[in-house]
Amino acid sequence: MDSKIKTLNEKLELAKLGGGQARIDKQHQKKKLTARERVLYLLDEGSFEEIGALVTHRTKDFGMENQKFYGDGVVTGYGTVDGRLVYVFAQDFTVFGGSLSETHAEKICKIMDMAVNVGAPIIGLNDSGGARIQEGVRSLGGYADIFYRNVQASGVIPQISAIMGPCAGGAVYSPAMTDFTIMVQDTSYMFVTGPNVVKTVTNEEVTSEELGGASVHSTKSGVAHKTSANDVECLEDVKKLLSYLPQSNREFPEDLDVELNDEIREGLADIVPENPNKPYDMHQVIEGVIDTDSFYEIHKDHAENIIVGFARLGGKSIGVVANQPMFLAGVLDVNSSKKAARFVRFCDCFNIPLLVFEDVPGFLPGTDQEWNGIIVHGAKLLYAFSEATVPRVTVITRKAYGGAYDVMNSKHIGADMNFAWPNAEIAVMGAKGAAEIIFKREISSADDPDAKWKEKEAEYADLFANPYSAAERGYIDEVILPKHTRRKLIKAFSMLENKEVSRPKRKHGNIPL
Repeated sequence: MDSKIKTLNEKLELAKLGGGQARIDKQHQKKKLTARERVLYLLDEGSFEEIGALVTHRTKDFGMENQKFYGDGVVTGYGTVDGRLVYVFAQDFTVFGGSLSETHAEKICKIMDMAVNVGAPIIGLNDSGGARIQEGVRSLGGYADIFYRNVQASGVIPQISAIMGPCAGGAVYSPAMTDFTIMVQDTSYMFVTGPNVVKTVTNEEVTSEELGGASVHSTKSGVAHKTSANDVECLEDVKKLLSYLPQSNREFPEDLDVELNDEIREGLADIVPENPNKPYDMHQVIEGVIDTDSFYEIHKDHAENIIVGFARLGGKSIGVVANQPMFLAGVLDVNSSKKAARFVRFCDCFNIPLLVFEDVPGFLPGTDQEWNGIIVHGAKLLYAFSEATVPRVTVITRKAYGGAYDVMNSKHIGADMNFAWPNAEIAVMGAKGAAEIIFKREISSADDPDAKWKEKEAEYADLFANPYSAAERGYIDEVILPKHTRRKLIKAFSMLENKEVSRPKRKHGNIPL
């Protein structure tokens, strides 16, 4: 028996070494943790239970039968984060560059199936050179098996991808189908085709970082929801993100204990300028309303004219969507519409109430927007809000113009409670432009056209550039003082806690993709 125990221990020790100490040292030289180190840092101490530690590949071509490593390039298993069950896989770059083989994929699929059946988040720590070319179609089939499970798990359990090294070719599609993708600055990249192929096909010279680095995907493409400075910060970001999420679509996010008092926030009255054309930072409004230091922003550096992220209000997890007047005056455009729509749909999947702060002058005009499909992309956000059945509350802090008023969680598309501050302007368009159209003849025939224009502008503003016409029709439930916003919102979400909505029976809707 002692010899058998010794054999087992030797095999397990070899599994822990992955591709060997020399390759582990090389990983550390790149300022990267190993797959096993990442898993152990992510999970609560002593909670990790490994599955498939002794799996090896089955390939006999190209001399592969002489190159076998226990675990076959991926560490898989389960454990807890802050006491909550999660499933995790971490690709091991020290073994064949973390390349995906048939058995590598089978290990990942096994824990994905477990996560769905049990109802717990799945976290993928990606660090792979791609498909293991020695296996041909078997490795490609392995990717497809994972992709299929990503889709089946979508909206059932939270799926989080951390890109902690290379992720190229077909490998990128699995993270793209998960709920959140976090990249590590300087050590990770994602692209469908690498720099060499790009040069061959387009004659364009570009580095891996320029083509698909963390900065590119967090600012330009929007593929990355967040960028972390290093491996440790990335894993901390995963932990923080999990704290706002439920285990599955069958549960609700965990509430935190918060001592509530009168919840008056006097400082909110001083944020929005009296000049309607002067910008202000919507982050100040958000921070002034939510629980202290609880905002966790998503897609911070992409489409900055809209803000999305998680927060806590009275200890409860909520999703925040807010126009940002500091960028493009807070207009909706192609990128901001897609960014917000994706976030809204995630929150709706996982029973996270939605809070919208609205200050929007409309949709961004111009050929660039029209040619890039602002119509269909703007419709995505409209569709996402209209489809959402979670509690939905809107606060109009200043402008709510045109079709953007409808899209930003208006009463007409199913919002539960809509508040407006006294300085809110709810109209088809701004008073200046509206006066020019409505009173064009009077202005042009006046002795002093500029004076007449200002007169008519003031007339239109008195009639429509306020929240009261909408309130009289019930489109606004209550006009409130800014300082009362937090208290009103806490009460509103508490009132909506047991909200249920029945939808028509159907396979699924056809969102304008």
